[in-house]
Amino acid sequence: MTAAGGDTPGTPREDAPFPRILCDTAALAALDDAPAGALWRLAESGRQLDANVVHLPPGHQVGTHREPDLDVLHLVIAGSGTLTAPDGAHPLHRGTLTWLPHGSTRSLTAGPEGLTYLTVHRRRPGLRIQSPGRG
Repeated sequence: MTAAGGDTPGTPREDAPFPRILCDTAALAALDDAPAGALWRLAESGRQLDANVVHLPPGHQVGTHREPDLDVLHLVIAGSGTLTAPDGAHPLHRGTLTWLPHGSTRSLTAGPEGLTYLTVHRRRPGLRIQSPGRG
């Protein structure tokens, strides 16, 4: 039996990519005095996903925003905080996995020990420059 494209299941193609270990999220989460912002970003060529490990120091926040086009998975890997949405405040702690559907409005606030989380979403298409007058 062959898979779509003529490959036999379990037989690697010569040009097939290999699974790769990208980072140790526990080590990132354990950094003392980690800076605010992205501690790691998925940057491999040919990827279909974007992913980031983000750190918010104690009391810092990501203000209210809405992602109109992308669903996002949000996994807390260290610390605690609050996700605030139109339906109220939701506590976040290590291990909390949240789906942020496209079009949803939300904000994040780090707790007293900060908040470190992984986000994963479909890769955004690149920007294209067009001539004036072209839609």
